[in-house]
Amino acid sequence: MLRLPYFRYLAPRTVAEAADLLVAFEDAMLVGGGTDLLPNMKRRQQVPSTLIGLREVAELKGIRDGGGVTIAAGTTLTEIVRHPLIRASCTALWQAAAQVATPHLRNMGTLGGNLCLDTRCNYYDQNYEWRKAIDFCMKKDGQTCWVATSSPRCLAVSSTDTAPALMALGAEVTLVGANGARQLPLTRLYRNDGIHYLTRDPKEILTSVYVPTPLGVRSTYWKLRRRGSFVFPVLSAAAAARLSRDGTVEAAKIIVGAVASRPLDMGEAAESLIGYPLTDEAIARASELAWKPARPMDNTDFTLIWRKRVTREFVTYALQELRGDDMRVSRLRWERAELPG
Repeated sequence: MLRLPYFRYLAPRTVAEAADLLVAFEDAMLVGGGTDLLPNMKRRQQVPSTLIGLREVAELKGIRDGGGVTIAAGTTLTEIVRHPLIRASCTALWQAAAQVATPHLRNMGTLGGNLCLDTRCNYYDQNYEWRKAIDFCMKKDGQTCWVATSSPRCLAVSSTDTAPALMALGAEVTLVGANGARQLPLTRLYRNDGIHYLTRDPKEILTSVYVPTPLGVRSTYWKLRRRGSFVFPVLSAAAAARLSRDGTVEAAKIIVGAVASRPLDMGEAAESLIGYPLTDEAIARASELAWKPARPMDNTDFTLIWRKRVTREFVTYALQELRGDDMRVSRLRWERAELPG
């Protein structure tokens, strides 16, 4: 049995108090639902001496509508899935949240926690004894990235479901620290580095996510996984587009996840759609442009060659769904589960 290490637990009631505690305790970490951090602590991947719990902070809960949707970072994934506003105006986010893990974990896991999810790797997500036997890895206690031993940086992969969906929707996040608050596009929260994968300062708290909801925007999220529940994505594709009345694409975003240490914005692929209707030819062109930059590594489930090939197909499915095609059979085939009704 894996046991948690000893730690101090603090439960602030406000964001300001939590920010002050982060500064006061040097190696403190934030914990919301704990569905990622606590297993990591059991495997000794992360060993903070102090945990600052955010569950009692009322400011970090709730969904508000007003010129767009604002979602507090402590809102659970279950609350997001059950909210009619999210399903109606942020379809990609609703689909992504509905496919995270299991109902039990969605009841605990928060939006902020999923956005800040630790990167994953077959050589890293093992118990302490296993990692010690291979002389550890670059991400924790070692010097070598066992995915590519000559790599100067860690290649652990981003496995968040909600980030690609929210990036496609043009979301912004608010970060609060002891020196005040700042906003930035969600795309700028991530960097392509398996260790330093967030641009968020460790002493900052992600407090909320703002999603603009302009009229005419459709969005969707697709997830590749071995089983129909519990597992992390080994490939994901999120897409959003604003269509004119005649079906011409006026604006578009395509984001591919789980193929790098950050979700990848396939700007060239999205740009190729603008000014054209979503015909089979336009979709094929965009899918090819999205396939080329995707370079999955051999550090998660399935073979990397196959995962790269499927990138083209998943972007195709996402764009076909934006067009209005009935994709329920394909979803059941690939995602191995039906989305909640």
